[in-house]
Amino acid sequence: MIIKPRTRGFICTTAHPIGCAAQVQKQIDYIQARPAVQGPRNVLVIGASAGYGLAARIAAAFGANANTVGVYRPSEGKPGRTASAGWYNSAAFERAAQAAGLKSFSVTGDAFSAETKAKAVEVIRRELGQVDLVVYSVASARRTDPETGETYNSVLKPLGGAYTNKTVNFHTGEVSMVTLEPGTEQDVKETVAVMGGDDWQLWIDALRAGGVLADNATTISYSYIGSRITQPIYREGTIGQAKDHLEATAKHLNGQLGETGGRAFVTVSKALVTQSSSAIPVVPLYISALYKVMKEKGIHEGCIEQTYRLFAERLYAGGDVPVDEEGRIRIDDWEMRPDVQDEVARLWEEVTTDSIARLTDLEGYRKEFFQLFGFETEGVDYEADVDPIVDVPNVN
Repeated sequence: MIIKPRTRGFICTTAHPIGCAAQVQKQIDYIQARPAVQGPRNVLVIGASAGYGLAARIAAAFGANANTVGVYRPSEGKPGRTASAGWYNSAAFERAAQAAGLKSFSVTGDAFSAETKAKAVEVIRRELGQVDLVVYSVASARRTDPETGETYNSVLKPLGGAYTNKTVNFHTGEVSMVTLEPGTEQDVKETVAVMGGDDWQLWIDALRAGGVLADNATTISYSYIGSRITQPIYREGTIGQAKDHLEATAKHLNGQLGETGGRAFVTVSKALVTQSSSAIPVVPLYISALYKVMKEKGIHEGCIEQTYRLFAERLYAGGDVPVDEEGRIRIDDWEMRPDVQDEVARLWEEVTTDSIARLTDLEGYRKEFFQLFGFETEGVDYEADVDPIVDVPNVN
């Protein structure tokens, strides 16, 4: 079939296998062009098919020569229907890892379920013995608690009152005002249940109980703080409550793992184009302005650049890992530079539908969004007939 992008709001419902593979190879090439990382040997990535999870798997494998296990939801292609971008990304990664002589295995299923955790433990025990790095990078709007069976739904809402600010339709470039009604206590409870640290803790408990977590293991998860512009909808909203819970979980895990030489961190990353971030009102416009400023200053990074710096300059640089007063690793340091934030704030005040193309990098945002799904990738013939059915090697 000839595969074209089909969008529904902030979702692209199709993906291009060749384009996704090209994007994965681009990240591999970036890592291989950098100095090797003296890092982990065996790595588990939970949420491994896209974004920071995929970047962490690539950095570990091709930067530190590590063996990896990736956990992600299955979404295979069928005749006339594409697989998810994550499925194609994982297929490309697995093929590249095998060609490089690395052990790599995929565990597909609901990361929140006890069944998937048990399956991952068995694969690690059988193939690797133990893991010394666990990356938790799950982004989901819904979670079913494996113990109670209750299903929770996360929401993107401010707290304490309605919030009004600018937003953009990144497909059309139309800038408008959006008002978001405040969340309730139930909204907070459910968002924390989905996006907080409960499942991260359950994964570490399962790995320890299964005897497959090395004594000196490191585990990380991801958070975001952001600028004054986005904080009311993000850090000070329902998601912020979940991130507070995640960071409290990191401190608890650090205490647990520290007894045997292990450690746990939350990594605060910069704002990037992801399917999750594109769904948050206000954020796409902020990222478009941020990208323009950081590119002009020569300090722009994507997931793979951020992850390499995390590995090479923080986690595996030797000595103590530099953290802030809350014990968090800050890879958002360039985004949060005062000169960057002051310029973004200036652009924010001025931007309108008429000036957005001039004042921001909306075109870069839009292109990067489609590249998440394998489109608008240099060197790919999008008029060619392509088989949407792609096998992932070593699926469990």
